[in-house]
Amino acid sequence: MRFKRWPRVEAYVDTSRKRAAFHRSQKAKRNKFPLLAPLIAEEQHDVDTEMARRADWWPKAQQEGRDRRAANWRRARARLFAHGDNMRGLLRQLWRECPYPADPACLLDPLHQIDVGRVDPERPPWKFHRELTPRITPNPENWNAAFRQIGHAKVGGGPKTIGADKFTFIGNLSGELLFITSQVRLVEPNESFYTPSNMRLRDSFVGRSGHYVVLEVSPSCSDEDLVTIERLAREADKRSLIVTRKPRPGQGAAS
Repeated sequence: MRFKRWPRVEAYVDTSRKRAAFHRSQKAKRNKFPLLAPLIAEEQHDVDTEMARRADWWPKAQQEGRDRRAANWRRARARLFAHGDNMRGLLRQLWRECPYPADPACLLDPLHQIDVGRVDPERPPWKFHRELTPRITPNPENWNAAFRQIGHAKVGGGPKTIGADKFTFIGNLSGELLFITSQVRLVEPNESFYTPSNMRLRDSFVGRSGHYVVLEVSPSCSDEDLVTIERLAREADKRSLIVTRKPRPGQGAAS
């Protein structure tokens, strides 16, 4: 049966580096509360006492770890042998070929997953990967039901102006993952942005000559999805909108 050997119990090794680290630790505790440093120093013991304490504690801690690990191995073997001969052989074969570390916890977990029906022993997950189906929103009721905000960046801005917010959204309408960026643009290019409120898909006011919102969608967006995106955006935002595909690398701006 596949298993990993555990180190034997060893005595604690007293070194100068460990002693120096102990002194630094005590000094840091005193420096943390300078006014209480004398009281803290009275409670601290010397390095020889600490090394003696560690020499007594270290073998016991190692033995407790070995005992705990051995108990887990016994639990795992008992759970394995609780199955019939045919099933037991299959489980042992799975344990020999699985990519998990040879630790008792890594044996107990697959056995539990098989017992509760989450894993099919005939189709182990490291051989047969479950087919992933993307989450699709074919007929969304509104913008928030179809898209989720995943990005927020500032664009422009200066000493006397506030940068405009550029938002990134993600969604899936018909099987293709879509990324959409929303950015406010000024009708008068030479005018500066002034944003007293957050630049979201709504509730934004910039410039005195007017502004509009540009939504750039992934280049692979279909014509049907583009129409749906424009409809949802116009329902969510009453300002002037332009919905367009992002240009592919090496191409000019989308028309």
